[in-house]
Amino acid sequence: MKPAVDLRPARIAVADLERFIAAALAAVGVAAEPARTTARVLAMTDAWGVFTHGVKNLNGYVARLRAGGLVAGAVPTLVGEGASWALLDAGSCLGMVSSTAAMERAVAIAKRTGIGFVGVRNGCHIGAAGAYAHLAAERGCFAIAMQNDAPSMTVPGGKGRILGNNPFAFACPLDDGHGVLMLDMALSTVAGGKLMAAHTLGQRVPADWSVDVDGEPTTDPGDFVGGGALTPMAGHKGYGLALMVEAIAGALTGAALGAHVGSWVDPTLRGTPTDHGSAFIAIDTAIAPGNGFAARLRALTEEVLAAPAKAGARILLPGQLEAERRARALVSGIVLPGDVAANVRALAGELGIDVSTSLRTDG
Repeated sequence: MKPAVDLRPARIAVADLERFIAAALAAVGVAAEPARTTARVLAMTDAWGVFTHGVKNLNGYVARLRAGGLVAGAVPTLVGEGASWALLDAGSCLGMVSSTAAMERAVAIAKRTGIGFVGVRNGCHIGAAGAYAHLAAERGCFAIAMQNDAPSMTVPGGKGRILGNNPFAFACPLDDGHGVLMLDMALSTVAGGKLMAAHTLGQRVPADWSVDVDGEPTTDPGDFVGGGALTPMAGHKGYGLALMVEAIAGALTGAALGAHVGSWVDPTLRGTPTDHGSAFIAIDTAIAPGNGFAARLRALTEEVLAAPAKAGARILLPGQLEAERRARALVSGIVLPGDVAANVRALAGELGIDVSTSLRTDG
């Protein structure tokens, strides 16, 4: 009999998680610097508690690197530029590498001209868009990051997978102790990773998260795994925003669009580049009149936080919960959910990496 998979949560230090990710990528031919860049992004995402977009996806990236759908030695190359914009070809490198390079370039442009736009074509899955918006916010910019994706979402009046959930993120700096104001969201009601996790853990989900192959609401995440679709956030609003992301991240950059964006999770397509498109915008907050951005935003956020809260609740700023989780994780480690911890153990065993001293099962 095949032994049961250990689905117990496990705790790991942020630095240990970064080292594991970098070692796993090095084992399949990724150079040290891009491996470290990817490790920082994925570990930060898990420290935020966004477990659908962190190390859980490393198995998929490794499989694509082995098959050739991701190119271990590729580096983003400049294919066009102007005074306030640039266009990069990712060369099917890791999405964390191309996205970090693109946002860093957007920030550099913004510091010269006030605003910078950098588009990326021939990319792959970038993980949490908020990681790149957060990077720019830490450098004094208001930032936007977005990407199109392979269809996983239906649209109002439709049936089946028609558009990607096309995530986007906003971030800007705060100087009132909260660090960064950040909003990171998919344009589906929830990310597909949440349904995949629920399916692995044998859990039911709310009926408004997804539909089955006939377009009917379902509480069984297996219906999504079996070919159903995510629902768009807020109906026609999420659908409309998803099309707009396609326009700027796909059409404007020259990347694939809609059904032509490849799936990075389909095991039968691991050897095929996905040609995702991404867009990164940075605005230097120093352009505010009298450079008063920080003070004005601080006044607004303080007003929001001082508003009456209902019994047993508190008002939070976007990104505040993630920042609090990360602060705790840096002290006491990240508690990886059972399905994520199982993925780490499986990949470590496959690659011959010892995680026994760093991945501690609680209970």
